[in-house]
Amino acid sequence: MAKDFITGKRTRFGNKRSHALNSSRRSWKPNLQKATILVNGKPKKVYVSARTLKSGKVTRVH
Repeated sequence: MAKDFITGKRTRFGNKRSHALNSSRRSWKPNLQKATILVNGKPKKVYVSARTLKSGKVTRVH
Protein backbone atom coordinates (compact mmCIF):
# COMPACT_ATOMS: atom_id res chain seq x y z
CA MET A 1 0.00 0.00 0.00
CA ALA A 2 2.78 2.45 0.87
CA LYS A 3 3.51 3.81 -2.60
CA ASP A 4 3.47 7.30 -4.07
CA PHE A 5 0.83 7.42 -6.83
CA ILE A 6 2.86 9.83 -9.00
CA THR A 7 6.53 8.94 -8.51
CA GLY A 8 6.21 5.34 -7.29
CA LYS A 9 8.31 5.92 -4.18
CA ARG A 10 8.15 3.00 -1.73
CA THR A 11 9.84 1.94 1.49
CA ARG A 12 13.58 1.44 0.96
CA PHE A 13 15.64 -1.04 2.96
CA GLY A 14 19.28 -1.08 3.96
CA ASN A 15 21.68 -1.51 6.85
CA LYS A 16 22.10 0.57 9.96
CA ARG A 17 25.83 0.74 10.66
CA SER A 18 27.38 1.38 14.06
CA HIS A 19 30.86 2.81 14.63
CA ALA A 20 32.08 -0.80 14.97
CA LEU A 21 30.46 -1.52 11.56
CA ASN A 22 27.90 -3.88 13.07
CA SER A 23 24.92 -4.05 10.73
CA SER A 24 21.21 -4.43 11.35
CA ARG A 25 18.37 -3.96 8.90
CA ARG A 26 16.43 -0.70 8.80
CA SER A 27 14.00 1.07 6.49
CA TRP A 28 13.46 4.54 5.05
CA LYS A 29 9.82 5.44 4.46
CA PRO A 30 8.60 8.26 2.21
CA ASN A 31 6.43 10.95 3.80
CA LEU A 32 3.11 9.82 2.29
CA GLN A 33 -0.04 11.89 2.62
CA LYS A 34 -3.57 10.94 1.59
CA ALA A 35 -4.69 13.70 -0.76
CA THR A 36 -7.47 14.33 -3.25
CA ILE A 37 -5.87 15.22 -6.58
CA LEU A 38 -7.03 15.61 -10.16
CA VAL A 39 -6.40 12.47 -12.23
CA ASN A 40 -7.52 12.83 -15.87
CA GLY A 41 -9.69 15.78 -14.85
CA LYS A 42 -11.51 13.87 -12.09
CA PRO A 43 -10.87 14.03 -8.33
CA LYS A 44 -9.31 10.90 -6.82
CA LYS A 45 -8.08 10.08 -3.29
CA VAL A 46 -4.54 8.72 -3.49
CA TYR A 47 -1.32 8.59 -1.48
CA VAL A 48 1.30 11.09 -2.61
CA SER A 49 4.57 12.07 -0.96
CA ALA A 50 4.94 15.47 0.66
CA ARG A 51 7.78 16.17 -1.76
CA THR A 52 5.46 15.58 -4.74
CA LEU A 53 2.84 17.93 -3.28
CA LYS A 54 5.44 20.59 -2.51
CA SER A 55 6.98 20.48 -5.99
CA GLY A 56 3.65 21.18 -7.68
CA LYS A 57 3.58 17.97 -9.74
CA VAL A 58 -0.10 17.48 -8.83
CA THR A 59 -3.10 19.77 -8.54
CA ARG A 60 -4.79 19.29 -5.19
CA VAL A 61 -8.57 19.49 -4.85
CA HIS A 62 -9.90 20.89 -1.56
